[in-house]
Amino acid sequence: MSSVFDCSDTEQLLTGTREARRAIGRGRLVVMPTDTVYGIAADAFSPDAVNALLEAKGRTRQSPPPVLIPSLNSLHALAEDVPEPIERAAEKFWPGALTIILNARSSLNWDLGDTQGTVALRIPDEPVALAVLEETGPLAVSSANRHSQPAATTIDDAQQQLGDSVEVYLDHGTSHSGLSSTIIDATLFEVNGAVRIVRQGGVTPEQLAEVIGDGKVLTE
Repeated sequence: MSSVFDCSDTEQLLTGTREARRAIGRGRLVVMPTDTVYGIAADAFSPDAVNALLEAKGRTRQSPPPVLIPSLNSLHALAEDVPEPIERAAEKFWPGALTIILNARSSLNWDLGDTQGTVALRIPDEPVALAVLEETGPLAVSSANRHSQPAATTIDDAQQQLGDSVEVYLDHGTSHSGLSSTIIDATLFEVNGAVRIVRQGGVTPEQLAEVIGDGKVLTE
């Protein structure tokens, strides 16, 4: 049976983050708030846990989850190369609603699905999520909803869709924006000097262009 913790209460916050860490360590799933929508999280380095996340959402390996990280140090640990303009964008918009797809380090022992050697990374601007990430390290995290259903902006939304497939639910009220992150593909930046917006969300093309450069943000 799932456990729900009200993270607005200090005691429940401490207990909830501890139980979330334990659940992740056992390969189980956790729902936690982010600055965009609620996310369903699994140990990024456990193929079984990632598969459980995909099954809970009703998605296939062709839809690999992004990875949430606690710091910029993790960006360099997980990505093979980070061009300087892309690092500037990370420094500008992280923590925040920008997901960056980069080539993953080939030495990493993980299986997130059919990523074609890439990884989508983000630091969330949400204290509960960051507290969990500081304890667990990188987590595979996707929006807490069944495939084709609206992303959960409250813990009740997430529970109704995911039920007992999740061991721990961390409740921190309604999501700040209810808007998903902007996803950019930077894997070919060294080749064509541009990023491609895969999904528009909390960071606009204009904001990205101010950091990465005019004409370097493609929307198609």
